[in-house]
Amino acid sequence: MTTVHDWGRPVGDANGLYADGVVQVPIVVVETDEGITGVGMGPHVEIDSIFSALEGEDPRGVTALYDRMLRRTFKAGHAGTVFGTIGALDTALWDIKAKAAGEPLWRLLGGRDRRVPAYASGLDIGLDDAGLVSLYKEYAERGLRAAKLKGGLDVDRDRERLTLVRDVLTEAGNGARPGLMLDANEVWSRKQAVRHVTELERTLDLTWIEEPVRRWDADGLAAVSRGVRAAVATGENLTGLEQFRPLITSGAVDVVQTAAVWGVTHFLRVSALAHAYDLPVSPIGTTPFGLLHAATSVPNHLATELQDLRPPTGLTLDVSIEDGAFILGDTPGAGVTLDEDAIRAVTGGPFTRAYDSPAVRPGLAGLRLLAPRVH
Repeated sequence: MTTVHDWGRPVGDANGLYADGVVQVPIVVVETDEGITGVGMGPHVEIDSIFSALEGEDPRGVTALYDRMLRRTFKAGHAGTVFGTIGALDTALWDIKAKAAGEPLWRLLGGRDRRVPAYASGLDIGLDDAGLVSLYKEYAERGLRAAKLKGGLDVDRDRERLTLVRDVLTEAGNGARPGLMLDANEVWSRKQAVRHVTELERTLDLTWIEEPVRRWDADGLAAVSRGVRAAVATGENLTGLEQFRPLITSGAVDVVQTAAVWGVTHFLRVSALAHAYDLPVSPIGTTPFGLLHAATSVPNHLATELQDLRPPTGLTLDVSIEDGAFILGDTPGAGVTLDEDAIRAVTGGPFTRAYDSPAVRPGLAGLRLLAPRVH
């Protein structure tokens, strides 16, 4: 099934906007003969072929079943949306396993504390100054003291926007210095990245710069990391443990990220690899419910991205936002409840990706002579 996340405002990044703020959210539901149902969020690409690796199996063997799903995609490869399908099914299996045990997933995975530190991330490049300030005041009211803004097109505009958010969070924190991050979504070349960030760093202290160059460019990411004071964060678009290895071993990443859509087992494996190199991990995603639970069980979790204070239509999550953190509940499983009637009531035309949406890379990304002014 598929629902939507209605942000109520434009959302996007340096690559483009979803101007109406309505983004489709695919959902995978796995049923068992014991009457237990698991929920995952992610694509449905090749799902019939991939699900054949699970059919008739005991879902409690989720880790082995994850590798079984990977083997089903051996020839064509598991990158991209196919990896998202595997991740959605994997999350659904972990949901089932925790429900069968009668425990919240965070407890089943070995977590001690239900509190998961968060940072604010509004996908906010389409907002004017008033909208930006209003949004981050709302985050600040929930105790968040770190924020990641979208940017990368205009250094002066990025400075203005980061300064506005810094002042909002500083005031809310009674003068304490907040954490500030900038996400460029792969829009720069190596030299553009260093020039842009070093210019910002003349007046701002950035915790990290995210995806400054292409996701697979280990040499470029390492060059950026050497050229700026901020940490380099990346990994949300890497699909498979093997894609992380060259970045981690070459010193190309300082904060290791994984996307919620790629699943729980993938996050646990990436976290273990990062931990071996003393690197922190940070999950990202609109509704990272599976990784919130998994984050409680890894020693190197830094903070998880909080994008919106409202879930997609038809989803209820057993989690609250308090004092700058996600607080997980005690509902067995991942704490996700579906209202299928509400989801079925979601109407609209066929889903298409506009040329100027964040899902489509602009032709001049990394090649611009003059930066477009963003207002």
